[in-house]
Amino acid sequence: MRVLIVEDEPYLAEAVRDGLRLEAIAADVAGDGESALELLSIHSYDLAVLDRDIPGPSGDEVARRIVASGSGIPILMLTAADRIDDKASGFGLGADDYLTKPFELRELVLRLRALDRRRAHARPPVREIAGLRVDPFRREVFREGRYVALTRKQFAVLEVLVAAEGGVVSAEELLERAWDENADPLTNAVRITVSALRKRLGEPWIIATVPGVGYRIGTGPDPTASDPTASDPTASGPTASPTHGSGIDAPPSDRPGTTGARSVRPHTTRPGPTRPGRTDA
Repeated sequence: MRVLIVEDEPYLAEAVRDGLRLEAIAADVAGDGESALELLSIHSYDLAVLDRDIPGPSGDEVARRIVASGSGIPILMLTAADRIDDKASGFGLGADDYLTKPFELRELVLRLRALDRRRAHARPPVREIAGLRVDPFRREVFREGRYVALTRKQFAVLEVLVAAEGGVVSAEELLERAWDENADPLTNAVRITVSALRKRLGEPWIIATVPGVGYRIGTGPDPTASDPTASDPTASGPTASPTHGSGIDAPPSDRPGTTGARSVRPHTTRPGPTRPGRTDA
C-alpha cells in the first residue's frame, strides 16, 4: 500500500510517515497543496491523508481535484477541525473517512487498512494463489499450510505480486508500489528483496522471473524461477544458462560432460645427455 500524506507540520508529517513505514505502508509527504497535486500527477497512490488547513491550494481543494480526476483514491481527512459541521463539509467534499487531531497512530493505521479493503472490495481480504495464503490485515503468509515469516518490505512486495493474480509486475512498478519517492530508481533493492523473498518462501521457487519484463507468481513449473539469485529482469546482459542463473560461464569443472577433475598433462621424462663411449643396448 502506498499513501500520500498532505501535512504542513514537518514533525507531525515525518512521525506519521515513519510510523506507517513500520507497518509496511509506503508513504510520501507533501507540505502544501501544490506539492500534493504534483505528486498525485506523478505517482499512483492507494490512499490520501489530507490536512485541510495547508498552504497553497487547501486540503479541501486537493480533495476536490482527487474526486474530479476519477482516480477513485480514498481520502482520509486528518485535521484539527473537529466540529460536526467541519466533518459534514469534509464528507461533502468526497472524504471517505475523517480523523481529528490529536490522534493515535494505531487508529490511523486501522482506518487506512479498512479503507484499502473497501477499495479492493472485489477481491477477498485473504488472497490465495498457487498454494500461497496472504492475509493483508493480519500480515500473515502461509505456503501449503506452513507459516512464512517475512520482513515488512518482503511482505509489501509479495502483496503487489499476489494482487496481480499471476500477471507480470515490472521492477519499476514494484519500486513504485512498495517503496516511497526517496527510493533510487537505479537501485538493486527490488532484485535483492525478491531474491530474499524467494528463499523465505522456499522451494520449489514460486516467484518467476520473466526476462526483460519483471516478476510474477508462478502457478506451474517455470525454469526462469529455478535460481533464487537471478539477476534483475530489466537489466541487460548475457543470458543465463539453464544450470547457472548468474549469466557467467561455468568453470571447466562445472560444465556438463566433464568429470570435474582438473586437467593434468602426463609427465614426460626427457632423455639426458649420452656419455661418450657408451652405447645404448
